Order: sequence, then C-alpha cells, then structure tokens
Amino acid sequence: MEQQRLLVFVGSYAEAEESGVYVYAFDEESGTLTMTDSIAGLKNPTFLNVDADRRLLYAIAETVNQSGQKVGEAAAFAIDAISGSIQLLNREITVDSTTCHIQRDENSEFLTVTSYHGGMIGLFSIAEDGAIGQKLDVIQHEGKSQHPERQDRPHPHSSFYSPDEQFMLVADLGLDRIVTYKLDHDAKKLIHQSQVALHPGAGPRHLTFHPNGGFVFVINEVDSTITSFTYEKETGRLTTLATVSTLPAGFEGENSCAEITVSADGKYLYGSNRGHDSLVVFAIDERSGLLTLLQHISVEGGHPRHFALTPNGRYLLAANRDSDNIVTFEVDQNSGKLQFTGKSVTLAKPVCVVPVYLTT
Repeated sequence: MEQQRLLVFVGSYAEAEESGVYVYAFDEESGTLTMTDSIAGLKNPTFLNVDADRRLLYAIAETVNQSGQKVGEAAAFAIDAISGSIQLLNREITVDSTTCHIQRDENSEFLTVTSYHGGMIGLFSIAEDGAIGQKLDVIQHEGKSQHPERQDRPHPHSSFYSPDEQFMLVADLGLDRIVTYKLDHDAKKLIHQSQVALHPGAGPRHLTFHPNGGFVFVINEVDSTITSFTYEKETGRLTTLATVSTLPAGFEGENSCAEITVSADGKYLYGSNRGHDSLVVFAIDERSGLLTLLQHISVEGGHPRHFALTPNGRYLLAANRDSDNIVTFEVDQNSGKLQFTGKSVTLAKPVCVVPVYLTT
C-alpha cells in the first residue's frame, strides 16, 4: 500500500566543497526534523523547487564560465522518497549572471531562473527524464527606481507562474514593478503583457496568489510592506488595492522583508521580517483582498530569509540564515496564529525550505 512521507528540502549558502542541499524527514506528530541526506558540489544552492509527482528536485547554484565570469547554474536531482536521499541527474549553466530564484510550471514543461544581479529572467525546457534542458528565452530588464543603492538598476527577485500557467509574474525590486509576461507555449517564449508600478522605494521581492485566483500579494523588501492586488486571470493584469506595514507600530530599527505565503484555505497571510526577526500574520478578507494584522512572533533566530507551511497547514518552518537554524512553529487552525514548538535544527546558513509529501 502506498504511503505519504513528508520530506523537507533545504537550500543554503555554501561553498562547493561544503554540504549545500539538505533533505529532512518531518515528523508531524512531534514537529521534529531528522536529516536523511546532504549534498555537496554546488556553490550557493540558495533556492529550490520540488516536483513531487515525478520526485525531482531543482536547485540553483553559481559557477564560472570559460571566461572566468560568475554565471548562474541549475541542477536537477532524482529523489528517493523511501530513503530520503537525492541523486544528481544533471547540471547546466543557465544565464550570464548569478541567480536567486527558480520556478517550475505545473506541467513540468518549463523552468524559470531569475537573476537579481544580472537583471534578467531565463526560460528553460525540462527534458523527458526531468533533467534541465535547453535555454529557450532570456529577458533583460531595463531601468531604475528611487533608492540610490538598492534600486540603481533592475533587480528581478522572483518569477511565479499564474495558476492557469498562462502568465508569469516577475517582481523587480530595482524597478518597483511587477512585470507580467505571457507564456507562449508554442513558441516557448516569454511575451511582455503588462506591468504595474508599486509606490517608489517599495522593492517588491516575492509574491503569492490567493487560492481563489482573484488576488495577488507581494512582499516589499526595501520598505517592509505588503501590497494587495486584484488579478484578472484573462489578461494577467494587476490592479493595486492597498499596502500595509509588516512591522509593529513604533519599531525604529533596520529591517527588510523576504518571504510571503497564503494558507491553503485562503484565510491567512504570512510574511517574514529580517532585522525585527519576526513572522507577521494577517487575516485576509476573501471578498476585498484586504489584510488585518493578527500577530508578530519571534523567529527564534536571525534573518528569516525563507519559510514555508507544510502541505496540510499544521506547521510553519522558518529558515534563519544568520542563526544557522530551521525553527518549527505550529499553526492554530482556528486563528491562523503561530506558536513556537520548541523544536529547531542547526545547519549552516539555511535560506530556502520546501516541505512536500512524497509517495513511497
């Protein structure tokens, strides 16, 4: 009889000779993580994507080309769900600069990598065996915004496919824009569709769709806010609704934001603060898309660069880069609020955590 096993895949900052990608088994009764594998050989495999159906893991990394220039790399791994181990399928140079994000469409036809430093997005095919395939398209952003250091040039930070796979939304921190591209499945290209400007100095980083498909929420790294939008699925167009702070009133310290996600039931939104070192929880009005603050809670560490809810929504795992730990929080199913379980694991510079159920 087939069983489901919850594995957690972790990316980190690491030198190539160090372990950089980790696999943990997660015990949903106790909230504990137990390492089952770790892989060295990749430099800074900081962001991951998992294809649970095909048991494949995709990681970005960085390397140098023949000219000695720093460039992006991506690696594909096969996952053994029973042992909780991974095995390299292939690795390929992607775009002509280091990358910060990797995303896959639901049909496993395309991979997208995003280059913060290079200001570009690369579209790649996925081979039949799940390996990283050919370069299909590269889009270069142009322009700047108001912050003299953070926004002197384009800095796309992420790319997310729309629920119907027709569009791809790119949050560009350097331009204060979310740029929507149409995904041309026949030509295998990205076609500019539209864009929406955020308030100057926002610095959009990551975004998430509401489960009803009618709203998009973006977390703004530079000014520690979250902006809500309505989303037209026919055109991919975003219309701004409102912006709220991720910080408690009266906080005066340095802070930047990182990750954002919405609960599977669409009732709650979660974001991370680096500096205040907290998770913020909002209730979502599912008719208006507006947010109401519910909670700030310490991440029990420093610099929560990423976090994720487990698939059933019972737990949240926060990856704290500067305190070298992943911390487990329990989610109150009635209120959406978080409570520290007392459980954490130590590993060097974790910056991405992806929990998925796999069939064994």
